[in-house]
Amino acid sequence: MKKNFFYYSSLLFLMLPVLLSAQGIEFPKMDKSPMDAAHYPDESSYVNYLKEDNPNRNAKIKVIYGRPYKKGRKVFGELEKFGTDWRLGANECTEVQFFQNVEIGGVTVPRGIYSIFAELQADHWVMKISTERFIGGSKNRDVSKDVVATKVMTTKTNAEVEQFTIGFQKINDGMVHMICEWDNTRAALPINLHAAIMDGEDKSPMDYAYFPHRSRLQNYLKPEEVEANKPQMRVLYSRPQMKGRKVFGELLKYGEMWRLGANQTTLITFYENVNIGGVDIRKGTYGLFAMVNDGNWEFIVHKSTNSWGNHKHDEKDNIVTVKAMTEKTPSTLEALSVTYEDKGNNTIDVIFGWENTMARLPVTVKKK
Repeated sequence: MKKNFFYYSSLLFLMLPVLLSAQGIEFPKMDKSPMDAAHYPDESSYVNYLKEDNPNRNAKIKVIYGRPYKKGRKVFGELEKFGTDWRLGANECTEVQFFQNVEIGGVTVPRGIYSIFAELQADHWVMKISTERFIGGSKNRDVSKDVVATKVMTTKTNAEVEQFTIGFQKINDGMVHMICEWDNTRAALPINLHAAIMDGEDKSPMDYAYFPHRSRLQNYLKPEEVEANKPQMRVLYSRPQMKGRKVFGELLKYGEMWRLGANQTTLITFYENVNIGGVDIRKGTYGLFAMVNDGNWEFIVHKSTNSWGNHKHDEKDNIVTVKAMTEKTPSTLEALSVTYEDKGNNTIDVIFGWENTMARLPVTVKKK
């Protein structure tokens, strides 16, 4: 008995710090408006059970929200007043995550996590998507962060809905409705999964360089000017800028291939058959690269016109390589530039210049 007494006393003494440290800790009770999640597609919530080829593995939308109960109350117009923003649930504001760009109310919403609200009216809701997060409901929210405000008409449910519920209805492969139901009201928010992809401002804007220069102004030419200004060639390229950088030898390493611009592969179009470096080339559109060396460039005319630079370029597409010595530009060029010089005898130099360096690609036009 004494052994047991001392044993348990010692054990209690050792456990005392642990017992004391637990004092004051409170675990949350079950919430009266429990949290829930709604997924689209629904199967994406248990992706680890799906086969690799199941198209529903990829989550597109996820909503996390609190689910209040009706409990005999009249909800819309009384519990939730008309003319006010509602958090679409209870407790914290409802959170919606788009795993891809979507279009709502004609507005493209980039992939990301947002808050969602509804301005309640008797026959419609104005659904609002906001970049503001971590707020408890709609009180004092920053409406300037709303990126979408779109009107959806409400309808009556077939039966009274006791607990607020969010779900999804597939309309077709490109359209899904986010359904909200509570009491006897139903609202459906259309979400276009095939959002328009609009480009923002390009830091290396695209440009044309024509030869002759006025060939791009055919509708402005006088009849007697047309013959002398028939298009012979055009370069389509993106124009990166120096922005304080040293270009040749640093930004563009010597011994490396360059797309002669930025973004998509630079394209040159010949409107007549030409000869470059002793190789006859039929009229058409071709890609241009350059191997940048200290003191010279090697221009490469190739067939790969639908590419983003020289990544995985196949040398079998090369038509001709022409070595050109570099020269100093008359002045520093902040942006990559293309111009032409008519050398006579149907030969035109296509001149690429950037920073303080330029190089010429001689092209002989084969007149009919």
